[in-house]
Parts: sequence; C-alpha cells; structure tokens
Amino acid sequence: MVSEGAAIRGTRTDRAEIALETLTGDPGAPDRLRRVLEQALVFAGASFAGAYTPGDDGTVLRLAEWAGLPRTLYGLRDAYPAVGRSAAAEAYGTGRPLWRGPDELAGCPEARRTPSQEFWVAALPVPGGAGLLVAVSERDDGFGPEDRACLDLVARAIALPAPLPDADTGELPADAFSLAMDTGRIAVGDGILDLFRMGRDEFDGKVETLLGRTLPEDLPALMSVVEADHMSIGDRELEFRILQPSGPPKWLRLRGRLVPGGEGRPARLAGTVADASTLRSDVTDVTRVQQLAAALATARTVRDVGQAVVSALREPLKADRIALAELENDRLVVTVLDPPEAESWPELWRSEWRSEWPDAPVRAMPTLAAALREGRAQIWPARAALEPALAEVGPGGLAVLPLPAGGRMAGACLIGWDAPRDFGSDERALLTASAGLAGEALVRAHAFDAEHELVGMLQRALLPRRLPRLPGAEAVARYLPTSEGGLEVGGDWYDVIPLSDNHVALVIGDVQGHNASAAALMGQMRTALRAYAAEGHTPDVVVSHANRLLLDMESDLFATCCYVDVDLEDGTAWCVRAGHLPPVLRHPDGTTRITETEGGPPLGVLGRTEFPMTQLSLRPGTLLALTTDGLVETPGADIDDGMERFARDLAGSDPAHLGLVADTLLGNAQRADDVALLLMRYDGMAVRPLRESWTVWRVPEAARHARRFSRRTLRSWGVTDAGMDVALLVVSELVTNALIHTDGPVRLDLTLVDHRLRVAVADASPRSPVKPTNIGWEATGGRGILLVEAVSSAWGTVPASGGKQVWADLVLTD
Repeated sequence: MVSEGAAIRGTRTDRAEIALETLTGDPGAPDRLRRVLEQALVFAGASFAGAYTPGDDGTVLRLAEWAGLPRTLYGLRDAYPAVGRSAAAEAYGTGRPLWRGPDELAGCPEARRTPSQEFWVAALPVPGGAGLLVAVSERDDGFGPEDRACLDLVARAIALPAPLPDADTGELPADAFSLAMDTGRIAVGDGILDLFRMGRDEFDGKVETLLGRTLPEDLPALMSVVEADHMSIGDRELEFRILQPSGPPKWLRLRGRLVPGGEGRPARLAGTVADASTLRSDVTDVTRVQQLAAALATARTVRDVGQAVVSALREPLKADRIALAELENDRLVVTVLDPPEAESWPELWRSEWRSEWPDAPVRAMPTLAAALREGRAQIWPARAALEPALAEVGPGGLAVLPLPAGGRMAGACLIGWDAPRDFGSDERALLTASAGLAGEALVRAHAFDAEHELVGMLQRALLPRRLPRLPGAEAVARYLPTSEGGLEVGGDWYDVIPLSDNHVALVIGDVQGHNASAAALMGQMRTALRAYAAEGHTPDVVVSHANRLLLDMESDLFATCCYVDVDLEDGTAWCVRAGHLPPVLRHPDGTTRITETEGGPPLGVLGRTEFPMTQLSLRPGTLLALTTDGLVETPGADIDDGMERFARDLAGSDPAHLGLVADTLLGNAQRADDVALLLMRYDGMAVRPLRESWTVWRVPEAARHARRFSRRTLRSWGVTDAGMDVALLVVSELVTNALIHTDGPVRLDLTLVDHRLRVAVADASPRSPVKPTNIGWEATGGRGILLVEAVSSAWGTVPASGGKQVWADLVLTD
C-alpha cells in the first residue's frame, strides 16, 4: 500500500513552495496570478482566495483576481477603503497578517454566514505594499499553523499584474483593446483590426461596429461579456466567431478583465483578442480544482455533488469507475455510481444491492475503514493485496478519497482503473484537493436533501392524498413545486369535495408567499372551505365565510380562490372567484373557452364584499380546467397571453386520458412559481336519481301528512308494498323526532337510485340524535332511532346550513 504522504516527501509547506516556484518561473503567463491563488485552495485548505491591489490614488483596495468559491457566499466585496474596520484595510495598513474567526467577524463588513457553517478570514499583505491576499476557510478550526505558512508563501509569490493597456496612456499593443463601459467606445490595436479585416480609417471607435461582424448565434454570449451589468471583477475568456468575406467563420478568443473606475474614470474592460486557431488548451489540474469548486458551489443535492465529482475527475484521470458514498453511522450508502450498471461492479457489491444502489457496513471493508480513520487520500497500485470488495473496483489501481467536513468524515470516493496506472504528483494533489471540496459540499447537500424531504412531506400532508371517485365524472390533479427558489414551500392547493345530492365542489387556490406561514395558511384555508362546503352552504356563502375567517385570523397574507359547485346529475355548475383565474372549458367538439365569470377580491383583503356566482353549463364530454398562475404567468409576458396558450394546449389534448392531459400541460411550462392544476371531465350520470321533497308543517297530523306524501311518491316510482311499509316506518320515526326535539322548519327528501331509497329529514338544530344504550320495558320513548337502525342498511347525520340532516338508506326488494 502506498499512501499519499509516503509518495510525496516533505511537509505540505515544502510541496507548496515547490509548486509556487514553478508557477513564478514564468512571470509572463496570462493566468499566472490565478494559478498562484489556486495554490491556497490546494495547500492551505482555503475555499476562496483573492488578490486585492490599491487603486491609482491608494485610497481603495480593488479585487484583481480570485479563485475558489464565489466571494458573494462570504459577503466579500469587489473593493474596500484602504482605511477602515475591514480585515483587508487593517492588514494593508499595518503590514501584518490578520486572522479573524466567526466571533471577531460579527461586527465587520465580512459578517455573513454560509448556508452550512461559520467561516474564517485571513488577510496577508503582499511584500512591498503591492496589495493584499484575502483567503476564507470553512473548516471549524480555521487556518492552522501549516495553513498559515502556506498562505504566507502564496502572498510572497503574488506579483500583481502590470496595469492593463489603457488607450488614454499611450498606444495599445497590436492584440490589445480597452472598452469604456459607460460609452461603448473602444480602442483596439492594429492586430485586432487585421483579424476583423478592417482598416484603421474604416473603424469609427464604436464597439457595435465590431459586434456587427460577429456570427449572430455567438452574439448573445459576447454581449454578456461586454455588458457591465453582468460583469464582476476578474478575468473573462470567451471564444466567438466572426464572418469572413469567403469561407467559414473565423474563431477568435477574447481574454479580458473588468477594471473598476476611479475618480472621474469609467469602468473599462481591457484585454486581448487573438486567433483561436493558433492557441492550444492549457487546462491544469489546479484549474480543474477551481472548476470543481465552482460546480460544487451550485450543487444542491447529494446526487448533484456526485455528478460534479464524476465530471471533474473521471475524464482527466481516465478512470474506469467512480463511486461516491455517504457515511451514515457505520454504513456507507452509495449515492453515485459511474458507470451505473450493476455488472460493472464487484460481485460482493451486487449481493448488497438494496434498492437503487448498494450500501454496506464499513467493517466489511477493513482497508477502507482504515483510510477513513486516517482521513487522507490513499492510492494502491495494480495487483495490491486488497479485500475483493475493493480489489475488483480497481484491478489496475485504486484511489480512496475520504471526504472530510467539519471535523468528521462525510463519506468516501472510490476511483478505480482496469489497466495498470502510474500516479504523478499532480494527480495526487488533484485527488487530495478534490476530496476536501467534495466533503464540505456533501454535508451541505445532505442538509439540503433532508430539508427538501421535510418540505415534501409537509406539502404532501397539506394536499389531498387521493381524489374521490365521482358519479358521472372523473377528476385528476397535479401539483409541482417551483423550479426556482430551492426549498420554499408553496401556497398553491386544490381539493375535490363530494357533496350531497350528487354535487361536487372543485376548489383551487393560492396563498401569497413561499414559506412556512404560507403553507400553514394554505392548510387552514383548505380545511375551512371543506368544512363550510360540507355544511351545505351555497358557493358564495362558502367563499364569504372563508374570507371572514381569514380576516379574523389577522394574517398579513391573502389568498386567491376559485370554487365551482357542479351538479353531476344535470351538468349545471355555479362558479365563484376570489381574485383567481377563471375556469377554462373544453367542449366535446374540441373548442375551448375561457369562461367570463364575475369575481370578487382575494380572500383576506376586504371585510364587506360580495362574491357573485356565475352559472356554467356542462355537456357530457366537457372538460373543466382550473389552474394557478404559476402555469400561465411568465416574466415579461402578459397573463392573458398565458391563459390563451393554456386554452390552446387544452384544445389539442385528448380528454379521454386525463392523466396524460395534465402531464402534458405541466410538461411544457417554464415554472418560476409552484403550480396546481385540477381537471374534471363531465360524462353525465348513466342513471339519474328520482327525487321529491316535502315541507313538513308543524300541525297535529304532520307525521300522517308526511306518510301520505311518501306513499304517493313511492307508488309513482313503482315501489312495491313490501318496501313501502319499511319506508313509511322510517319516514314516520324521523319526522316525529324532528318535530318533537327541534324548532323551526322541517323538510323531508326522498331519493331513489336503482333499488336504493334514501329517506332524509332536515331540521334547524345542529344536535345529532343519540342512540340510547339501553331501554327498559316501561320506557315510553327512545326506540325511534333503534327502529331506524334495525330496518335500514345505513343511517347517519350531516350538517346542513346551520342545522342537520338525518338520513337512512333502504334497499328495496321486488
């Protein structure tokens, strides 16, 4: 076994000194400064390193170059006053290194936390007053003694670049340019004009003149470089094509740096333009570390981290397989395999395959366990004596990279080769630096995944788990979280509420905001609307009650809502809108219509307001679509255009497959917001119920009148005498109970579907009847409910407009 420490003799400081001497041997290299700063990432464990140089008047320190993670993660600026409370100003003014931890940063300009942990800032003056090195560490202990020694070497190796060519100070070199960012005036050398096939007398000094000769498809990328609003301090490099009088377009390479403006001087972009065909790629291993750091900075999930590591290492190292695994207690859980096929991995791994990829206890691979304890990269050559679980990963060579983060091991990365391979010092340095970056990113991603799962559970708990089956209709719904904004919980919701008499309420809404408060309010509003609907209120009353409830809650948020009550027997519907988008109808002939429905204000805005109802008519085969604005609203476009597009997409769909229709409508959306979509296809009921109602007056013979009405109605429906007697007994008991125990109006409803009769009596009292537990032989009452229960297949009570309805179902036989 050959370890990384044994392969390269000397301390880390010694290796840093050798690497820096190699880089400083070529002072004319265009990327020398950046490569010097990258050594702070490799040897000092820094996550960011930047070089600041004093401006012309010495009052401002400006960022000249940087490497590592974006400076904005730590609140670092492009420029600092040379005198002030910042670490940069203090170190520059005193000429001594400055090391500040999280507690000391609390009152400083750098006081900003990363998403996962606190950070440390180091500021080291460059010898001779030429500038400053600023570095950041995310490790718990900050910069140790050896880290500080390496940073001191980096600061001494920094020779800040000579001033860039300036058209105001003299003639430009042949390949140089200087662009004033405020006016768009550009000064160029003669060599650049030759590349553009343009004489000095033809050039008018405007950047647009040069851009006009750029290939149209390359122009957006080039504009992103020369537009000040999209620039930040540091080098920029871009290849683009220009049109030629004959033949194919010519490739050019632009290299430049944005130079901040001073007193009375505009910011300018200065650099060079060269023929790209004469240049060769010069991507070093340290550059790959920087590229990996940039990729990991935007990696959110554990899978994203794994893919970034694979992309950064497999091709440069010519590896045959890479595995990334998280360390959870004493088990390694594999999160990324490349290649992903099971047959590419050891037999022992395949036997441990649990779901998608394997997991196994660390103790099953002692060599790997030892590497994790030591906490440093280890490399074994071909035919090394390893346990089969590792030997088969890399028969030609195996690298194990423990992934440290925050004082513990977050996981491990295994890299294997089939053919025997020799490992150079550059590759070993690349592996070591990559491991440190990947470990920190893995911890951040794991926290993101855990929070994402928690958010997903919350979202699923607040929305219906499944939609009910509807007589004569089919409904489907979809919810998609926003594709931007990370883990924020959305406020969109939908619901399908079965009501009595074959009615159904379709509800869709959106609470303002994307946070826990919006999600909680969404759950409350959905529950409230369902409760008000179940009480039997009309749609306008349901929405009015929800509005009053939201106002009483004294929330700072408001909600929009669309509520549609559909009678599945005859296809009529009543729609109420509270600041929400109108429903869209797709008729059986394929035409679509955005309904013209009246609407009220959003819920929670006005106390005294009306929510008018609009009637809709649904023929069998009609598709009713409700959506939230996330599906139809895009930045820079009118929402009416989005609704028209939604209607066109709906017209081209096949309503026979509602699930496919919903997926297609969502699949083409560019979402900047979460989306709820609710679709219902009205087919019409194959068997329509027979219904009759009777208002029971409070007179001495009220029960006899109710029985007479019921007998006449049932006889007209063809009910036989055997079923008639049972039905009349239930009618008599329920009506009598309502008259004796309640005040106010009483209504009797009879409904017959096939051979199932429902007898329902509604009254004004919310109290449900109570079935007695036992009745003595001498009792004079209390047997009515027991009789109803004995002769009916089911009975119960439901709220109805402030009162209740007691119902009983009877199965009639011929």
